[in-house]
Amino acid sequence: MPRKLLLPYKSVFSHFRAPRGLHDALAMNAARSGYRVFSANSTAASTELAKRITERLGAELGKSVVYQETNGETRVEIKESVRGQDIFIIQTIPRDVNTAVMELLIMAYALKTSCARNIIGVIPYFPYSKQSKMRKRGSIVCKLLASMLAKAGLTHIITMDLHQKEIQGFFSFPVDNLRASPFLLQYIQEEIPDYRNAVIVAKSPDAAKRAQSYAERLRLGLAVIHGEAQCTEQDMEDGRHSPPMVKNATVHPGLELPLMMAKEKPPITVVGDVGGRIAIIVDDIIDDVESFVAAAEILKERGAYKIFVMATHGLLSADAPRLIEESSIDEVVVTNTVPHEVQKLQCPKIKTVDISLILSEAIRRIHNGESMAYLFRNITVDDTW
Repeated sequence: MPRKLLLPYKSVFSHFRAPRGLHDALAMNAARSGYRVFSANSTAASTELAKRITERLGAELGKSVVYQETNGETRVEIKESVRGQDIFIIQTIPRDVNTAVMELLIMAYALKTSCARNIIGVIPYFPYSKQSKMRKRGSIVCKLLASMLAKAGLTHIITMDLHQKEIQGFFSFPVDNLRASPFLLQYIQEEIPDYRNAVIVAKSPDAAKRAQSYAERLRLGLAVIHGEAQCTEQDMEDGRHSPPMVKNATVHPGLELPLMMAKEKPPITVVGDVGGRIAIIVDDIIDDVESFVAAAEILKERGAYKIFVMATHGLLSADAPRLIEESSIDEVVVTNTVPHEVQKLQCPKIKTVDISLILSEAIRRIHNGESMAYLFRNITVDDTW
């Protein structure tokens, strides 16, 4: 009988759930020890993760008021002294992304002007992470946001599964890019009874690296769907194609550049055997689900008898719950980096994995000046997941 793989973060962190009788005392100790935890969200649904983290830390949320004026402006009021303390701002990103960004910026600046010693942003899902490359005459919005956060007063960021790990280079201060995959791997082992008969699937060649990482850790096979109809990020034009070609443009005499051949996608194929197997599609973000639904249909045609989708950030925008419910997907598993309780009510196929454990441990280690290496063990340089 094959041995069950041991996964990190399960037993070592268990001591952070304090007994109920000690919560008040630990909260007082947290204040005296020089750190406070605030939530920058103005909506109750978005503060759920912050409450889970503070419960694990045995602390209370800092006293603050975040609300929208009648004219739409964001107002933040800090209701206690933060002078000389380490402040952790937990900001989950709901559907109204721009309001959440302004809440974070204004709270960080309010804490800076209140003489906080360090201001650490805990942003599990970093917004605008897909806009990290130049597109035509657009802009690298992710770099702009990084500069705004630094200007507002942040000195450190804790985030999870950045869309591109190179985004860390946009910041002028430290960034800890945590991984959710240990929790998703644990879910596969504990909640999918016959997971040994599964195959990890990348829905496009771009996602093959991440899928390979999952497959190697679970000792499972790998399949890649190739020839998708939608454009990938690599197919989009970037700033190097600007300015565009002009008809009847004057060409310098004697200058003959080789013509770039146009791309032609091959018919959709599945590289790898999924017949009679459980197919587990893995990715970092699931937002518009059309590509996942299309991949599930292809896998079903190729003989997969169960289809799971695993992703860190469940944005699930627009009609995602309805499309998932009507599709061949059996289950969509995401973490609680983004609030999605409304979507779960609309679609019972959506399941949630709690990652507050690793975020609370990261907060504790950063405040105490301890090494973060334990949270990144068994992660190699080549790992992009």
